[in-house]
Amino acid sequence: MSTITYRPTRYEQVMHAVEGMNIRARRKVDSYCVYVDEKMFACLLGDDVGLKLPPEDAAKIIGKFSAEYFKSSPTSQPMKDYIRIPKEVLDDTDAFIELVKISTSYVTSV
Repeated sequence: MSTITYRPTRYEQVMHAVEGMNIRARRKVDSYCVYVDEKMFACLLGDDVGLKLPPEDAAKIIGKFSAEYFKSSPTSQPMKDYIRIPKEVLDDTDAFIELVKISTSYVTSV
């Protein structure tokens, strides 16, 4: 008999990373947008997660993982300041939570 391993959805993963914060998620046509203190910091489309990051952190992710800017739908233009987080980072819980903290701090400070 094989066992089934539960893998949280990316939405659940983001919501877990922001526990205790003033968070709200809104469903859009093709995606979810997640807000902290009424400022959007994340956008989710299927298994893709886009985070709004400070320019220096965005450059690190782009350089290290050949990441790209996030698109909120397959036909949309890339979102300025939102980086599509690579699967390697999404699958590393600690690294992902750290990026979410950077993102939420960034959007609440600008």
